[in-house]
Amino acid sequence: MCQMSDKENTMAIQNAAPGFSLKRLIPLLVLAAGVVLFYGLGLDAYVTFDSLREHRDVMLALVAAHSLLAPLIFMAIYVAVVAFSLPGGAIMTIAGGFLFGTVATASMVVVAATLGATILFVVAKTTVGDALRARAGPWIGKMAQGFQDNALSYLLFLRLIPAFPFFVVNLVPAFLGVSLSTYVIGTFFGIIPGTLAFSFFGASVGELLDGSEAFSVSLILTPQLWAALIALASIALLPIAYKKWKSRQG
Repeated sequence: MCQMSDKENTMAIQNAAPGFSLKRLIPLLVLAAGVVLFYGLGLDAYVTFDSLREHRDVMLALVAAHSLLAPLIFMAIYVAVVAFSLPGGAIMTIAGGFLFGTVATASMVVVAATLGATILFVVAKTTVGDALRARAGPWIGKMAQGFQDNALSYLLFLRLIPAFPFFVVNLVPAFLGVSLSTYVIGTFFGIIPGTLAFSFFGASVGELLDGSEAFSVSLILTPQLWAALIALASIALLPIAYKKWKSRQG
């Protein structure tokens, strides 16, 4: 049996790729509508440090009055923030640390952020990700294959370094064919260190809330924390370095 040429293989993949039907794009349109509604209602004004300072007494009273319901509402909002790629995740984590403490907040945020990111990943992958990847050129295909071969290491690296926007890291794996299980594992464990840092800051932020000092992320991402995160991210890349070393030895 004769083998198919590269051109024939490419055409076969494109013909088998899912189309851009309106029905397929509905979940993506829902997410886009949510973003428009968020900014249209001016809700972005409530996810700032100044808003936390202004409403902290009200939030503390609500948490005290609804000790069981408040964490569930917090997690539900966090899932929506991540799934819709809305701003405010960092402020919400700080607020959670202030309201619920370090360990409780970190646990809730890791679960909620992983769930929200997974929703966005599935939507992006099933609406446009598979189709775009199937129609992409050979260069994108090679990059996708390289990412897939070391997907967990790359995901952990991207999650551990807070320099990469969270929503971008949520979307890129969907366009590169990463499996759902790898994505969930990499997201869950990769965001733990940064989440703990922001939750801990929130738990000890009382003095800053009492004053008039402006909030800056540099108060959390100190040089020492950056060094620790970079060290962890470097460890995540060790399996890739080992594979390359073994291939050269071979």
